[in-house]
Amino acid sequence: MTQNYQYAFSSKMPSMYNVQSREQKARTMIAVLADHWGGEPNLGELIVLDVGSSTGIIDNFLSQYFKRTIGIDIDTDAVAHASSTYNKENLIFIEADALNMSFPENSFDVVICSQIYEHVPDPAKLISEIHRVLKPSGVCYFSAGNRINVMEPHYRLPFLSMLPKPLANLYMKLAGKGSHYYENHLTYWGLKKLTRFFACHDYTKKMVNQPGEFAIEYMVSSKGLKGNLVRIFARYFYSLFPNYIWLLEKMPHDPQNESAQQQKAFK
Repeated sequence: MTQNYQYAFSSKMPSMYNVQSREQKARTMIAVLADHWGGEPNLGELIVLDVGSSTGIIDNFLSQYFKRTIGIDIDTDAVAHASSTYNKENLIFIEADALNMSFPENSFDVVICSQIYEHVPDPAKLISEIHRVLKPSGVCYFSAGNRINVMEPHYRLPFLSMLPKPLANLYMKLAGKGSHYYENHLTYWGLKKLTRFFACHDYTKKMVNQPGEFAIEYMVSSKGLKGNLVRIFARYFYSLFPNYIWLLEKMPHDPQNESAQQQKAFK
């Protein structure tokens, strides 16, 4: 079965309107990007695009640090909420499809792609488009869930992401979570293949080893048994880790037609 677009996602996920949790994610993004770019002040001259911006909470936070922030989403109500709630000269929200972006090549220093790849019909085309609109040496903040995950993160149903689609759809119906499981997660190796045209700066282990520096102590404590277990798991069972944070860098020597080559290669 071909995966369809997930319209009106925010109406099904009240967490998209949770300011505290969304801003926590944004703080982590700033910490990672500042580490890559050599400090928060250096972000002030950069232009950022957020694909899958939803209700705009994350983008409003990011706009405090970047020269210009643009958020796009196909969710009409979420974009309307974002546009009416957050009014800044350096912040704009657009209802647009991340698989067919109208931006010219080499437009952005940073692209945010956080928990998005599994929601789109064609993740290879999404990554190809991100590659196209990034400037040479620009980076994509890529936060991606692993298909091999005991607890599915969107619906909190054990083993859901690992099931074949027909069984996952039935599971959703029986659990009263909906009629169809849209998300298509990839394994660690699938994610590596998906992003192979970028240079990958893997921040995952660095973050779990230094949770305070990357504003993730609400998830991984710097002390205690739970935090230590997470660090051991990340070190020895990395391909089974539930979520990855990678900065995907567009290499300056890539030929101009690489995006088209990528898209063809993934078919």
